Amino acid sequence: MMYGSSGSGPSSSAAASGGGGGGGAMDLKPLRTLAPMFPTTVGLKASSPPGSFPAFVCVTPFGSFASGSDADFPPNFCPLFPTSTDPQSSGDVPLNPTPLNAARFDLNGSVYRTPLSSVVEPAVWDEPLLSTPGRKAKRSSEAADEMKARPKKPKRVHGGGTIVLPSFHSQDPRESVETVLMTFEALRRRVMQLDEAKGKDKDTTRRPDLKVGNIMMSNDLRVNTAKTVGAVPGVEVGDMFYFRFEMLLVGLHSQVMAGIDRMTARFGNEEDTVAIGIVSAGGYENEEEDVDALIYSGQGGSSGRSDKKIFDDQKLERGNLALERSLHWANGIRVIRSAKDPSSLTNKIYIYDGIYKVRESWVEKGKSGFNMFKFKLLREPGQPDGIAVWKMTQKWIENPSLRGSVILSDISSGSENIPVCLVNDVDGEKGPRYFTYVTNVRYPTPVGSMKPLQRCMCQSVCLPGDASCSCVQQNEGNLPYSSNGLLVSRKPLIYECTTSCLCSVNCRNRVSQKGIRLRFEVFRTRGRGWGLRSWDPIRAGTFICEYTGEVIDKFQLENDIEENNYVFQKLAEEKPLKWNYIPELLEEPRPAESSESSRPLPIIISAKNMGNVARFMNHSCSPNVFWQPVLYDHGDEAFPHIMFFAIKHIPPMTELTYDYGLSRAEGQEGSGIGAGSHRTKRCLCGSSNCRGLFG
Repeated sequence: MMYGSSGSGPSSSAAASGGGGGGGAMDLKPLRTLAPMFPTTVGLKASSPPGSFPAFVCVTPFGSFASGSDADFPPNFCPLFPTSTDPQSSGDVPLNPTPLNAARFDLNGSVYRTPLSSVVEPAVWDEPLLSTPGRKAKRSSEAADEMKARPKKPKRVHGGGTIVLPSFHSQDPRESVETVLMTFEALRRRVMQLDEAKGKDKDTTRRPDLKVGNIMMSNDLRVNTAKTVGAVPGVEVGDMFYFRFEMLLVGLHSQVMAGIDRMTARFGNEEDTVAIGIVSAGGYENEEEDVDALIYSGQGGSSGRSDKKIFDDQKLERGNLALERSLHWANGIRVIRSAKDPSSLTNKIYIYDGIYKVRESWVEKGKSGFNMFKFKLLREPGQPDGIAVWKMTQKWIENPSLRGSVILSDISSGSENIPVCLVNDVDGEKGPRYFTYVTNVRYPTPVGSMKPLQRCMCQSVCLPGDASCSCVQQNEGNLPYSSNGLLVSRKPLIYECTTSCLCSVNCRNRVSQKGIRLRFEVFRTRGRGWGLRSWDPIRAGTFICEYTGEVIDKFQLENDIEENNYVFQKLAEEKPLKWNYIPELLEEPRPAESSESSRPLPIIISAKNMGNVARFMNHSCSPNVFWQPVLYDHGDEAFPHIMFFAIKHIPPMTELTYDYGLSRAEGQEGSGIGAGSHRTKRCLCGSSNCRGLFG
């Protein structure tokens, strides 16, 4: 599906006609006719004649310095891509670079013929931190935060033993990327949890994402470390990121702050520095309405704080020059576009939108009155939808009537907080078999007669690190959820506040009991019956829904084959989920037993006759959702609520799946799959890690 209209970027003549302000006529030329111009601060003494391009000179993001002068780098500064200084050169040029493969694969799987050079640039910021040698320039608040957040390298030894860190390099590039992102997010949530427990009067981390990113960098917990032109192995179109460091750790964009990523590549017998990726994050005057075209504004031209910015004409250097050279060579550029997301601290989220190419460039006056470079990029055809899906679902959220192929506007008949629509744009099926929609589990005995849960005496809300809160103590001394409602770590059992607790309904320890908060749709899949997906983006650790239905016993299950199609039962796990953080990276001791190991669960819930949206979640051997036992309305640990949470960031319109598990053969405990069991079914998940069977 492609959504959008044909883009129409300004031509050179249009740009010229629009530049005649009160300051006099502008002599505008297409960028490819302009010679690159460098500021004197980078140490270049000669200029190039108009119409010619000198050999590209790679310098550090901080400029070059006179012999014998001090660079005056920020304290504890550690470049993301190390460089060595050649005393014979006029600038800092990377030596002994990481070699790149000479061939890459394009979107269709064929070899990308352009051989790449082995030159890798250091990471840069939007503006040099030093404007002139020996003199410090003003930094943005984000750059200052980054410098403060750079931690010392974690100790490799804890308690007398050697820390053995996991390897993220799997045979499946996708699995490697997802493991890196899962680890980053798990560590970030844990750092926030630890900081909250310290209290506001203690030393806390202002930017836990930067702290965790640097910890992972210093321990080489990353993939795709070599820069490359085109697609990045394991990163898919539509993937979403909440922090720049996530993109750096998976090799999508090597710049923590700068919007333009570049490298030196070989084109035939020539070498040139070209752009390989851009982030359109709203910091410049970009035009993003068209889902297949992007008008991208060049970098530079402003400095200072946001309230006291100093503007100047942008210069044809660094990223701007790299984009201009990409217009000449027509190389593919990875484009990351931003969207609004209220669950993010910055109200922003990044979406990888695939490969674009620069098709046009010009100069025009910006809102500041100074010249800006403009680049028109067009999306390469034949790619999956990225930002187009976001724009489409946003329209549905604002006006659900725009969603086509709707069979029923609310399958819950008003039982849920948010309507759940039923859609079919695949075949003529009119809906699933009849069932009663319920939002709670039906136990064989009333909840009131079950063991009560210990209550807390907190006034208003439960607070992190409160030793007097019984709910905090039941959860091993920490609140299980972050301030924005994300599950911090997977536990054998989570205790939420009960109805008898004195804290208010706004307490952060009341998350899953409040019901769904996402805009779901039950949809017809191709070959696997009905499925479940969301119009909203789902962040890792977000509560999805509860598995509701009626509690049955094992005898009922074994005597009703049809019951197996809609049942939750804990089965043997073929591949245990590793979702929690790595304690050693935060200098914490590793527990003797994994906190992710679930307790024996005799509870069996059938959703055959009654249930909710959870009954439509299909199985996958590579799921994006996991189940977590939770207690909140009673204290019987044998009959917890089965709550589902997001394993990873899930883009809109992505099917939600969890691992049903595998049954064991009778009389052969631990032997693996029960091949003759009537519960075992052939798996159709299509995952590269597919076991072939489930149930």
